[in-house]
Amino acid sequence: MKTTTSYHLGLLILRLGLGGMLLYHGIQKIQILTMDTIAFSDPIGLGPALSLILTLFAEVVCTILVIIGYKTRWAAIPIIIFMLVAAFLVHGNNMFEVKEKALLYLVGFITLSLTGGGKFSLNNK
Repeated sequence: MKTTTSYHLGLLILRLGLGGMLLYHGIQKIQILTMDTIAFSDPIGLGPALSLILTLFAEVVCTILVIIGYKTRWAAIPIIIFMLVAAFLVHGNNMFEVKEKALLYLVGFITLSLTGGGKFSLNNK
């Protein structure tokens, strides 16, 4: 299937937009690592420190990979898992408006996982 330049430009905008916004949230959480006691949500019972490290891996490391378009399909998977946990475990009992942001990220990163980064990515796929 031949794809158009606008298709690849759309994937670039999706990667940069979603990635940039999610990276902002991840960078804010980095300072929690410097605290004496890590106060962080532990929705799946791994402990607050490990939950924070896994969150930072998804929100910072994987997000940077998505932004630059390196292994986009694979890098999106931890973010998808993180967003599933955020939407359905962390905010599971909250109103839709509270979990809506996680669901929007989820839909966007599922899309990138299915499509890849596009022509304007480091992998150029």
